Order: sequence, then structure tokens, then C-alpha cells
Amino acid sequence: MAPDPGRLRLRGATRAVLGISLAVAVCGLIGHTLVAAIIAGLAALLALFTVTDATVRGQAVTTALLPAVGFPVLALAAVLHDYPVARDLAFLAVMGAGVYARRWGPRGHSLGVFAFMTFFAAQFLHTVPAQLPDLYEAIGIALLASSATRFGLWCYERRLPPPTVPALAQSRGLARATTRQAVQATLGGGVALVIGHALSGDRWYWAIGATWWIFVNTVSRGETLVRGFRRVLGTLIGIAVGAVVVLPLHGSVVPTAVIVAVCVFGIFYTAAVSYTWMMLSVTVMAGGLYGVLGVLEPALLALRLLETAAGALGAVLAVLLVLPVTTHATTNAWIERAVRTVHACTRESAARLSGSAAADPAPHIADLEVLLGRVRLSLAPLVHPLSPLRARRARAHQVIALLDECAQQARSLAAVAADPEASYDDRLAAACERVEAAVEALMASEEALAAPVLPAAVKHAPLTEPALAHLHGLERALIELATPVRSSPRTPLMSA
Repeated sequence: MAPDPGRLRLRGATRAVLGISLAVAVCGLIGHTLVAAIIAGLAALLALFTVTDATVRGQAVTTALLPAVGFPVLALAAVLHDYPVARDLAFLAVMGAGVYARRWGPRGHSLGVFAFMTFFAAQFLHTVPAQLPDLYEAIGIALLASSATRFGLWCYERRLPPPTVPALAQSRGLARATTRQAVQATLGGGVALVIGHALSGDRWYWAIGATWWIFVNTVSRGETLVRGFRRVLGTLIGIAVGAVVVLPLHGSVVPTAVIVAVCVFGIFYTAAVSYTWMMLSVTVMAGGLYGVLGVLEPALLALRLLETAAGALGAVLAVLLVLPVTTHATTNAWIERAVRTVHACTRESAARLSGSAAADPAPHIADLEVLLGRVRLSLAPLVHPLSPLRARRARAHQVIALLDECAQQARSLAAVAADPEASYDDRLAAACERVEAAVEALMASEEALAAPVLPAAVKHAPLTEPALAHLHGLERALIELATPVRSSPRTPLMSA
């Protein structure tokens, strides 16, 4: 039901199925083992799923660098296979380094994920040094096959503008979000590892995997808590579906391959809109792979749920007790960036109306759409149906509604400015100044916003001129936004 502008999710999911299928098929034709085919499919999935550089060239470079981190990590995991203590410590070190690598942007994130998942796959497949040449070849084939599909056969990104990837400003040391999260993830992974080993000596790594993926794409503790809940819920539903769909197949290759392909499509198609649905697909896919390996049984599905819960518990304890980043601080930072971008849109639109050919609000409009998505993600803990904070949930909904109104007015103003017949007069200049004043007031101290008031110019402004009407609407929304954003310090908008 979620919108899919340009059918990008549909195209990406379809291409993923083609690329991963090609990688597995080539490995099978060459004569690789089932284990090698599985790791080839995983490598292709990760290359297509996690590589998100802004340009096609950047994506190709990152994909080419994946073996540089994946091969040494796979060798490390294989060498430490028979040394549990050293293996576990190395796993946690790879986990921390993978999270820390996010400070280098999308490329660092992709390489960190690939390194972690390579170590994870080595535990899943019980990799030993003798298998390394076969697995290296399979991973290389997978990356070539997925790259041929992504950059050659179906590179639809070449016709799209580069996406905007905003990032919060970060200070030095442990205050940096990546450093803070690296510490949290490592300690949370340690908790998950201990509980995971207590639950199972063979599948303990599931718990660490759950902790890892809960930390991906989250910043505040509220986001992490919601993501942990959704992971457990998606796993629970996936286990129920797997018991009905996968168990009766008893590892039959052809129908299992069809189900795995459907799950791959589901992972890529739902990842951007529903973590619960994505985890449902991941869980059913994992069940299918275990069925092909001949080890799937009801007890294994139940164990997966317990290990996932252990991983979620590790993540929750880490974000609550270790260097927590509050939802309040994170959300206010995203709101400030969104409001500043609204102001930039207004400034560029006004300049275009005044006759400046160099002024262009379009890039700021694109930035604003991405920033609003980040605000919604940050506010997810408060607007979640299970949130007990009703008053704050209502204010969070109000913030989202008012920011959406600001965005709509900014988009409409930009559309008016693009019309060569649009006129400009002194009233527009005055309205732009009031918008700037509203932005500065909204970003000022709480004391300065103790009693925000709508000026008479906004209450009674004539709305016959379209550009002027949009500026007045924008000013009104910005002033009204002060109430939920700058409520009493004793009852902040967000304190999760």
C-alpha cells in the first residue's frame, strides 16, 4: 500500500531477484558446492542491498572494494573456527569496526555491513580454511554477476538525479554518533553473545546478528527500541509463515528456490517502508535455506525467535545504559535542518520571482523531502500505536502535520516562482522577511518562544496573489510549529 514513486522499489526488487539468481545459477553451472552457492547468493544480496552511494560510479567503486574487506574477514573466521573464545572476540571486534566505519558515509556503511555479514556467514556455514578457495571464487562470481545486472543489464539509476543523503552534524570523540553507536553495538553484541551461547551452542550467532541489524540506520535510543520491537514481531510472523510454507517442503530444491526468490523480492521491496515486513521475508528465506541444508525443524524455528529476542535485549540494554542518544536531541536536530531547508527554499523562490536566473529552489525541495523522512523516522517511537505517552504522541503528530504544511507551501511557492509570468512586488519581500524572522524565532531559545503570537499581517493578509498566499501560509505554519516543538522544558516533545 505504500507509495512507490517511479516504481523504484519495484524495479530494485525485481533486479535483485535477477542478479542473485544469476549469481547462484553461474555457481551451480560451474560446479560449486551448495555451501558456496549459498554464500554467493548472500554476497550478491549484500552487494545489491547495502551499496547506496549517490552516483553509479561510486556504487561500482564500493562494489569493487567489497572483497578487500570480505576476504580477510572470511579467512579470519575460518582460522578461528576451532578457537571459540578468540572467534567470539574477533566477531565483536568486527561488529564494532563495522559500525564505526559508518562515519565515512555510504561507502563505509556498505563495507562495514559486508565485513560483519561475511563473519556471520562463516558461522552459519561452519567455514574452515580448506573451504576458502572455493568460497572466494563463489563470492567473486557473485559480485561479477550482480554487478553485470546492476551496472550493465538494468542500470536505471543512470537516468535518475543523485539522491540526497542527509547526515546530522557530529562533534568530536564519543559524542560522534558513529563512535557512540560502535561502543553500544559492541557491548550490546557481547550481551547477545552470552545469552545466545546459553540458548544454543550451534546457533548463538543469530543473537549477534539481530543486535547488529537493529543498530543499522538508527541514531537515537527511541529509534533502536522501535526497531528491536519490529524485528522480533517480523521474526515471529515469519516463523509462523515458515512453519506453514517451508516446513512441508522438506528441503525440496525447486519449490524452496521459488520461495527464496519471493522472499528476496520481499526484502528489497519492503525494506524502505516496513522493517517488520522485511524481517518476515528474511525469516522465511532463512528457513528455506536451512531446509535445503537439511536441518530445518520446528525446534529450530523456535530457537530463532529466542535468539532474535536475545539480540533485541542486548541492543535495548546498550542504548538505554551506554552513552544514550535521546530521541529529543536527535529529533530536534532533524527538525532544525528541515526548517532551515524550508527557509532556503523560500529564499531561492523569492530570488527567482525577483528576476534572478541563477536562483533555483528545486535542490532544496529535494533535500526537504529526505529530511522530512528522517523527522518521521526519528519521531516513530512517539507516534507508535503502543506508545503510552499520549500527550507527546499528539504533539509529535502535530509536528509532522505542520512540517508537511511547510513543505507543501514551499513546493507551491517554488512552482509559482517557476512561472515566467509570475510577478514580484514589495509585499513579497516583506513576507519573506517575516518568514525568515519566524524561522529564527523557532530556532531561538525556549525563553524567547514562551508566548509565540501570530502577527496581524498573517491573520488578515489578503490571499489574492498566489506567491503571497503561500508565504503567509508558510509563516503561519512556522509560528504554530513553535508550540509543539518548544513546549515547557518539563514536558519536552521527545524524552524517549
